[in-house]
Amino acid sequence: MSENDFDFLHGRWHVANRKIADIPGRGTEWVEFDATAEARPLLGGAAIIDGFFADGWEGMTLRQYDPAHDVWRIWWASTRAPGRLDPPLEGWFAGERGVFLGDDVVGGHPVRLRFDWTAGSEPVWQQAFSYDGGETWETNWVMRFTRA
Repeated sequence: MSENDFDFLHGRWHVANRKIADIPGRGTEWVEFDATAEARPLLGGAAIIDGFFADGWEGMTLRQYDPAHDVWRIWWASTRAPGRLDPPLEGWFAGERGVFLGDDVVGGHPVRLRFDWTAGSEPVWQQAFSYDGGETWETNWVMRFTRA
């Protein structure tokens, strides 16, 4: 693991999204939509910031490597929750796969979150929620990236 783990994400992307339409664990309708994203390194590569642009809304992610604890932290914010920076998820890469975990409240319910990254020339990101402390997981958002 190193500050170069997210180097595969630098640049401009077309993002094909598949996402559960309402609160995960409480519904099953999937929606698909396209978006664009652009990621760039900061702080000598130890941080990556990206913008995510979908029809009618946008988001941003800050990823920062902490060499003292040998972990990456990931924060998310979007125009769908103005003024809110979600609590960070922490994790690392083992080869081409990264797993990041954190806690939040979604729809009034405590939830454990997991981000799964598969690095490479066409990266894939998946988000899953657990309402039972990580015993079971429900994938609720998948992004497939292709170079713009």
